Amino acid sequence: MTGGSVSQHISPELYMERCIELARLGAGHVAPNPMVGAVLVYNGRIIGEGYHQRYGEAHAEVNCIADVKAADTPLIPQSTLYVSLEPCSHFGKTPPCSDLIIKHRIPKVVIGCRDPFKEVDGKGIEKLKQAGVEVVLGVMENECKELNSRFFTWHTKQRPYIILKWAQTGNGKISSSSNERLFITNEYTNRLVHRWRSEEAGILIGTNTALLDNPELTNRLWNGLSPVRMVIDMDLRLPSSLNIFNGKSRTIIFNATRDEEKEGLLYCRLLREQNIIPQLIMALYRLNIQSVLVEGGMRLLQSFIDENIWDETRKITNRSMVIADGLRAPEPGATLKVKELKLLEDTIEIYHPVH
Repeated sequence: MTGGSVSQHISPELYMERCIELARLGAGHVAPNPMVGAVLVYNGRIIGEGYHQRYGEAHAEVNCIADVKAADTPLIPQSTLYVSLEPCSHFGKTPPCSDLIIKHRIPKVVIGCRDPFKEVDGKGIEKLKQAGVEVVLGVMENECKELNSRFFTWHTKQRPYIILKWAQTGNGKISSSSNERLFITNEYTNRLVHRWRSEEAGILIGTNTALLDNPELTNRLWNGLSPVRMVIDMDLRLPSSLNIFNGKSRTIIFNATRDEEKEGLLYCRLLREQNIIPQLIMALYRLNIQSVLVEGGMRLLQSFIDENIWDETRKITNRSMVIADGLRAPEPGATLKVKELKLLEDTIEIYHPVH
């Protein structure tokens, strides 16, 4: 899109949509940083665009300005920068982007939403205004916040973003009455689930799921990093031969006995006499795990629902599979469906809670 001829009358929303589209390319690679996209526009033409590609590396604004061709460099001080999140104003892994904008004398910046991180939160906007930069805030604000729902949840609620995921038969059963593993989803859906894993910081199961299903919890069917594997094993009764202990990804064991790191495993103690889910959430926050995909069984999933500590459910239904007896799927209560996808006989539905 860079360098193409575009009408001068394109709405700011269209440029912000492009910022969001670019930002999503960083999914699974930038956490715990937010996904951010930026485009630089001169007289209705995009002359540069970029996104935050990897944690610890250049931010979107830096990559956007670096993308400008030499012939267009003189146009930078006459252009408008669109960015999905407030430019940073502090020295972290990289220098402040607000300083870079000021250095290049960009006269106008259109921002999707403010950054809730306390080191930024309005300071980047204020620095730009003090330097004489015109700032427009709130273009597609809700969409920009939704893009970084994990980041916003982390900084505004001081907890990770919780996604509850399960697969169920056409008549709403997540397992059979026997202890045999029930293979519900097809190979295409399995690849999608592994992509989901690559986008989250951690993945959590309970003791029974570990014992009965023996999952590896890596995203071997999709490129990208695997999440931190986590299992609740209060009595430390899981055998070391299970796949979750194969050393292919960092693994945390929540238990009632000890806090220690041993043989590549992190043991994190929870108090048996207290409610486990709030303790677990606090531990995840201390461990800097910004988002969690909960793939546990009925009991663990329902525990998060009962505590009202969840942000998204992903329900996969195999419409063609029906079993007579089995464990019913969780009941999340009042929800709003935000997305639906069909992959052969599987229907994937994503819901947000209604508070």
